[in-house]
Amino acid sequence: MTAPLLELRDLRVSYGKAEVVHGISLRVEAGSIATVIGANGAGKTTLLNATMGVIPSTGGIFFDGKPAPRSLEGRVQAGICLVPERRELFATMSVEDNLNLGGFLRTAEQRRHTVEEVYARFPRLAERRRQIAGTLSGGERQMLALGRALMSRPRLLLLDEPSLGLAPKIVAEILGIVAELRASGVSILLVEQNARAALEIADTAYLVELGEVRRSGPAAELAADPTLAESYLGGVEA
Repeated sequence: MTAPLLELRDLRVSYGKAEVVHGISLRVEAGSIATVIGANGAGKTTLLNATMGVIPSTGGIFFDGKPAPRSLEGRVQAGICLVPERRELFATMSVEDNLNLGGFLRTAEQRRHTVEEVYARFPRLAERRRQIAGTLSGGERQMLALGRALMSRPRLLLLDEPSLGLAPKIVAEILGIVAELRASGVSILLVEQNARAALEIADTAYLVELGEVRRSGPAAELAADPTLAESYLGGVEA
């Protein structure tokens, strides 16, 4: 049996004496989208930060069948990239400078080639390549955050609330881009409070409540569950 690209085994995270992630186990298969859904405060962002190595954790984190590098830098070099909820762009720098910073581990020639690939995927960024990042719209800033992540040529993208603060039409556009990234071979662990939208594009889903996985399975199966729909999806659609 082929090992998943990412596997978390009994992952635990504490802030001081308070444990906030209680033994979460999950898998992201190569070429797939796994989504973690749940209410605010469920531990979803903490889970991503621990997976990236931003905060310490206990338990096992395995990447491509082997223990993941211990350091944040090692995980970036291995092909893992986090797009945080706040996007964390350099607001006073241009779109293109932000992109180039995302490829800082690569050669100048590699960066030039990948920037053009990013512009091909995000034509709006190409039009605004000289524009200051802080003046972009919310949707454009999310595109830039995704584009900057792609500059490192990741094998696994960790996406934290990519739809946050965006209008419904832009949410559909951004999540459509996420689905296209899967088709291009990038595997994705997607944390989303917009459960309905996340389940529409994901292959596998994990429902997290109070730091624990309460439900998991094929995304379509969870989306069709009437109990889940009532609690997390705004009720069953007519």
